Amino acid sequence: QVQLVESGGGLVQAGGSLRLSCAVSGSIFSINAMGWYRQAPGKQRELVASITSGSSTKYADSVKGRFTISRDNAKKTVYLQMDSLKPEDTGDYYCNADVRATILQRFRDYWGQGTQVTVSS
Repeated sequence: QVQLVESGGGLVQAGGSLRLSCAVSGSIFSINAMGWYRQAPGKQRELVASITSGSSTKYADSVKGRFTISRDNAKKTVYLQMDSLKPEDTGDYYCNADVRATILQRFRDYWGQGTQVTVSS
């Protein structure tokens, strides 16, 4: 059973910073890409940032230069450092990982339960 557990959300003033963490646990043979998505109230879930197993990164235009995604493969953890936060960054942030649970299985997507980020103006 693969689980993704996020932490680090909370309430912060505009201009502040938060760091999200997501640890992958359970039966894990290999982890490919990992990423962070967010869903604002009344909006669709959108990709915020992603990182490959080789540490190539991709960001949404709205967060470029402010957010940094990184991963620690030994700890099976992905991070999202969020700086210069804006009220429009408010939403539920979800961790995603492309995991191969055993050598006999294919890669498949797993999701965390979400962590709330609220940026006040």
